[in-house]
Amino acid sequence: MLNCRAVRSPLRILGERLAADPSRVVLRPFHLAWQENVAERTRAELLVADILALDEAAAEMELDGVWKDFSERHWQIGQIFDERFGEIAEDMTLAPESVSPVKRRLIGAYFCHEYSYAAAALMNPSIVAHPDQSGIDGDQLRFVMSMRAVGEGHISSVAFREGIVGPAGDFALWPQSGHAMAAVPDDRHRLGPDDATMVHRQPDSAISNSVLFPVTEAQRNGLEDLRLVQFTHDDGSSEYLGTYTAYSGHAIRSELLRTRDFASFCLEPLAGRAARNKGMALFPRKVGGKYLIVGRQDGKNITLLSSSELTRWDDEGTPLLTPQFPWEFVQMGNCGSPIECDAGWILFTHGVGAMRKYSLGAALLDRDDPSRVLGRTACPILSAADSDREGYVPNVVYTCGALAVGREIFIPYGISDSAIGFASATIDDLLNLMV
Repeated sequence: MLNCRAVRSPLRILGERLAADPSRVVLRPFHLAWQENVAERTRAELLVADILALDEAAAEMELDGVWKDFSERHWQIGQIFDERFGEIAEDMTLAPESVSPVKRRLIGAYFCHEYSYAAAALMNPSIVAHPDQSGIDGDQLRFVMSMRAVGEGHISSVAFREGIVGPAGDFALWPQSGHAMAAVPDDRHRLGPDDATMVHRQPDSAISNSVLFPVTEAQRNGLEDLRLVQFTHDDGSSEYLGTYTAYSGHAIRSELLRTRDFASFCLEPLAGRAARNKGMALFPRKVGGKYLIVGRQDGKNITLLSSSELTRWDDEGTPLLTPQFPWEFVQMGNCGSPIECDAGWILFTHGVGAMRKYSLGAALLDRDDPSRVLGRTACPILSAADSDREGYVPNVVYTCGALAVGREIFIPYGISDSAIGFASATIDDLLNLMV
């Protein structure tokens, strides 16, 4: 049997790390739900009544205190309070003209709160080429990286980070120079449980400062593990697509994020029997006239699925990769969308072995018939070691997508569900390791 401890990994581990950061906060709606009805009135109605009962001087003093405490921590805080008041007024059929501007803004403040979206964890990144490549040298690539951020209540959201990567994995992340801002739903009403939802980032917020939060009941407890891919349609047009898991707190389903510019986003449920499972990753183009996805339909093996529709997946698929080596005996799964190269499709995988230790591997699929596996790594290319074993979930390395930069592949990866590291490898080194 092959001694994997003696096999040298082709990956170069790069120095930078991103970790959970409780100082990154956004303003979020605050909802009063516990003991909702009090004396035949909702707690929200009682709160609004108390604010309206204040005389104008007292209201101004309270709003001034809020302003001193929070205005330097958030952009456009007044506008956010005004918009939140508008939502409350609509829900309560409250006439805005009957409320003074000061009390409108104060009511908005009472129905907002700060949320530290990455206080608990930052993990499971995916990465695509940035829509704007202007001013970039020929051997460099600007990128957008998505990250799963976990905050209070273990609610998962999607955060972003921009950067530039060049040869040999040399990269730089753009600084987060401003305050974080939550993306805004275009219409919070009149949405059915299976309707697509549109959200947009605030015009003054950079991609790196924007966060996508759950907006529907099906997403209530989180948007998990977005797997981004730059998809090329039959007509040559390009669109960014990302499969992710929507978690309501008691059920999961797969959904699809769609965007062309990372300014507006469509969040759309996937239909069909196969969409009930986690960890689906799209191929970056049709193959053989079909959309293809790699997923894990049975909880153990990697499955290849096909569909003639992007948003409907009825095909239960066929097994593509099954656990063969000890480090993947418990289960296997994909680590993002396959990457096309001259030799075929490189698919990064994860395997789970003894003591629930996660490791990364890779496989090569036939370019014209991806159901044919041409090779796979017998040993992990990356496993948690030393201090990287410690974290929210120990002994885990995981990625939701890598990016080809010439003959190099740049791989951001999650570290024990607590931080994000970076690695790179040449395509040739990866292929040479496969059996």
